[in-house]
Amino acid sequence: MENELLKWTSHPLLDETGRTIFLIVIMIIVSIILYQTTIISWQAPIYFYLGMLFFIGSLITWFIPTTYILYDDKVDIWYWKIKMSRPWTDFGCWYVDKKGVMLSTFKRPRRLDGFRGQSLRFSKSKAEQERLFEILADKAGERY
Repeated sequence: MENELLKWTSHPLLDETGRTIFLIVIMIIVSIILYQTTIISWQAPIYFYLGMLFFIGSLITWFIPTTYILYDDKVDIWYWKIKMSRPWTDFGCWYVDKKGVMLSTFKRPRRLDGFRGQSLRFSKSKAEQERLFEILADKAGERY
């Protein structure tokens, strides 16, 4: 059995009420514009459904809780029923960003971190922050 070092859940929909309201307003505006363009002007509803699917799909991590589990040899990230697992050897450094911690696949922070790295979002209480920093200092390379 694996040794679980730390576990926490982040749910931005509930944790950040102001941003959630702003996001929903933007989603309504985008859906109205997309509806008017695709269905009323073009008379092609398939583009409306595809556009909304991609738009909502890109924001799905905001609406579902994310559970992070750190083990001795890897990081597991659960997005509802979907599990992502990354070994500590994938990461060369880490740094604190505005949402939590970014684990970089490089030895120094790079612009590609948003695509190749892994973001660990803090919970609202940030109770896991101190223990997380201790684990990352030991497992994920140098801190920047």
